[in-house]
This record gives sequence, structure tokens and C-alpha cells, in this order.
Amino acid sequence: MIVLAFVPLLYPPFPPLVDLPGHMGRFKVAADGATSPYLSQWYSFRWMPIGNLGVDVLAIPLAKLIGVEAATKLVVMMIPAITVAGMLWVAREVHNRLPPTVAFALPLAFGHPFMFGFVNFALSMALALVAFGLWLRLGRLGKSKLRAILFVPISFIVFFAHTFGWGTLGLLCLSAEAVRQHDRGLSWWKAVLRAGYHAAAMALPLALMVLWRSEAAGGKTVGWFAWNFKLEYFARALRDRWEWLDIGSLAVVVLLPLFALVHRRLVLSRNLAFSGLTLLACFILLPRVIFGSAYADMRLVPYMLAIFVLAIRFKAETVYPLARTLAFAGVAFLLVRTAGTTASFAIAANHQRQQLAVLDDVPMGSRVVSLVWSPCKGWANRRSDHLPSLIIVRREGFGNDQWPLAGSSLLTTTYPEAGWYKGDPSGVVRSEGCRREGVPIELSLRGIPRDAFDYLWLVDLPPIPKAWVAGWAPVRIAKGSLLLKRVDAPLPADAAPRLKIRRTETAIGR
Repeated sequence: MIVLAFVPLLYPPFPPLVDLPGHMGRFKVAADGATSPYLSQWYSFRWMPIGNLGVDVLAIPLAKLIGVEAATKLVVMMIPAITVAGMLWVAREVHNRLPPTVAFALPLAFGHPFMFGFVNFALSMALALVAFGLWLRLGRLGKSKLRAILFVPISFIVFFAHTFGWGTLGLLCLSAEAVRQHDRGLSWWKAVLRAGYHAAAMALPLALMVLWRSEAAGGKTVGWFAWNFKLEYFARALRDRWEWLDIGSLAVVVLLPLFALVHRRLVLSRNLAFSGLTLLACFILLPRVIFGSAYADMRLVPYMLAIFVLAIRFKAETVYPLARTLAFAGVAFLLVRTAGTTASFAIAANHQRQQLAVLDDVPMGSRVVSLVWSPCKGWANRRSDHLPSLIIVRREGFGNDQWPLAGSSLLTTTYPEAGWYKGDPSGVVRSEGCRREGVPIELSLRGIPRDAFDYLWLVDLPPIPKAWVAGWAPVRIAKGSLLLKRVDAPLPADAAPRLKIRRTETAIGR
């Protein structure tokens, strides 16, 4: 099952995750920016001891040896496999065996946060699950002192991968330890206090987080109890490409623990059920945006559901006909989801390969402004949103796709001539009347400061009037991709009004 988690990402040249090309642009600047005569004009990178470094610290050194795309693929491929390993270990420690239903939880390793490209977060959650398995094992063996010693460095490793994983690990360990202490005869209040004492071994990174946030500028915390968004995020826990498959799969994952609650032979482990309820409470209480980091509550959903599925166990003896049925059904479910994810990634990779073909006509060090169309409706993940960052990776050029991360941006963009088109979300455009994020296509095209850019790259745009791209001449056309070069002839007087746009929540970093 762990090996199977590698399969969906074997074919694509780099993982086709929504945000990942933006991360790859940052990796390129970090790896080669200091020696590139082009990138050093617009970008700078500096390491900072922050809780958002997971893939960076692995991919950037590796990129110096094998290149950004290969390094990113190698590191990101490991994340689902580590996540699956963590789930299996947790289930094994709680049930003293792998329960027949365990395979139903494993496709959640490819949940919406991973598909969105929150790779530092996803890596931290994978490490948190593995660490949680170790916590349970050492607790079962009665090695509390050894556990306390080991989890001081472990907590820092998970924290530096991403703060969210560290916080989740603390909650999982606290809730599980409370149940263990209660089972040893303590009242619930004393059990929780004793569990807090044991979990305090992981509290040292809190000092780093306080120092980090005290030095951070900006970064709002907004979106408390936004129920409409929470329902949407819950429904999109397995969002990929085909809505019928993703919603149907979610229904299976949600109904299975409910089935266990009503079936006379099945029950939920109190240990993991309490941990799942703790994560559910956090999902309800978390806002949409924390310190400028978006989708804070959404990220928790697949892992919360996985914990509930992993909690399923038989009340007494294993009833073999039922166990056999559940085991076969779980493996079939895992294989169907893996096949669907593999096919979806292959489709996305082929489409991206066609779109990126136009970059062959872009000279090294060119300044490229890109506009990616955001359709008003649709279930499939928009995997082209940050594709323009491949301009940085492949052509060492300037692209308007890098986003700020309030208080913790490792990469700095210094190109004031670009104005609004300095970075994300200037590249997201929409049709007139669409309520989704992005600026109307015509306004965005007219607002481009032409002297600041050499090329215009249009991605997934619907047909538009030629007048909207006056001053730009087509260079190459590919499926879902159009490259234009700046024409130095003067524009009509009414063709170049400057666009004034106030940054909104869409500009929030990941």
C-alpha cells in the first residue's frame, strides 16, 4: 500500500498540483538565483527559521544536483507514501493489527490540500502521522521518559516542516494520551492534565512561533465560523477532477464510521474517536485565514476523516465473513481511487506539456506577464493557475506569479516597474460578470505596463477580440496556450489606461 502511493506521480515530469509550480519558482531562485545574471535582477532569497520549510529544505539542495523539476518530483512523491505509512502505523498501534477497513482511509493521502499543492503542510502532516504512531507505540510500551526525550527534536522537525502539522501532532498526542491515562484509572480531568504534562515535551517550538509572529508584519486572521465555506471544504475533501467519483468516494469515507457505530459487530476505538472529535472541534473553531495563510480550516478535513476511518474496529472477535468483505471492499476502493488519481495526473501532465511548449520560444532572462483564465464554475482543480512560474524555472525569466506569505516570505520580488503585475494574483483573470477571484480579462490586458515586459502569455483563455491585445504580436500557439511578443509601435490613445486594483484575500499566501 505504501508503494502504491508512489504510482500516481510516476508519469508526470513534475507533480501537477495547483500551487506547486509557484513553489518550484521559489526553489529555482533559492538554488540558482545568486549565480544567475537574470534572476538576481528581480528576485532574492534568504533562509529564515520559520514553520513553513518542509519541502524547501529538501528540494532546494537536491535541485543544485539534479535540477528543480526532478528534485521537486522526488520529494513530493514521498509525501503520500509517508502519509500512508503513518496511517498504517497508527492503525497498527491502536488495534494491535491492521483492521480490515484500513484501506478506506489511505486515498485521503491525496486529499484536497495535497492536490492544491500545499506541499510543506502536507509533508508536515505526513510526518505528524508517523510521529503519532511512534508516540502511541512508546506509550503502549510504557517508555514515557524515552518518549519525552525523543519528541523534543521530533517536534522541531515537524514544526519547521509546517506549523500546522506540529499543532495537529500536539492535539493527536494530547487526546490519545488523555484516553490512555483515563483507562489507567484517572478521572477525565486528571487524565487531561496528565496528558498535557506528557505532551509538554513538544511545546518548545512555541517560543520560535511567538518570536516569528512578533517580527512578522501584516497577516490577517479572518473568516471565523464561515459555515458556507466549511460545508464546501468538507464536500471537497477528495476533490480532483471528476465530481461524481470524488463525491461518491467521500460518501463512502463518511458513511463507513457511521456504519460502524450502528453495526452490532463494529465500534470505534475510543482512542482514535477522541482524536477525531478533537480535530473536528478544531475544524469548526478554526477561521478560514490565520496570519495571512489561507484555507486554514480546509486543510484539516481529509486527516480528520482518516482518523475516524482508522478508528473502526470489531467489538470482540473478528467476524471473518464481514472482515473479508470489508477488506476486499477497502482494497477495491483504494485501487479505484489510485487509478482515478493516476489517470487524472496523466491528463493534467499531458495538458501542461502542451501549454509549456510555448516557452521554447522565450529567450533566457525574458520578462513575461502571464494571464490565466479562471472559469466561473467547475469541479476539477485548476492546475494552470501557477503554471507561469515555470518561466522562472525553465527560462530564468521574470514571471508575475510569486505570492507573498505574510511575515515569512523567503523570496522577495524587486521589480517595481511591474506595478500590480509584480506577483500573484495579478495573473488570475475572469470573464465579465464572474463572481470568482480575478480581474476581468479586458481590464487586466489593458492595464499591463508594456515597457516592463517582453512577452505576454495567455493560458486557458477563451476567444477574445484582437483589439484587447493591441501592441502584442503572436509568436506561438499551443493547446490552451498563446505566447505574444511586445510590438514597439505606439498604442492607440484609449488602449492603455492603467489598472488600479486593491489587493484582496485572493492575494493571501499559502
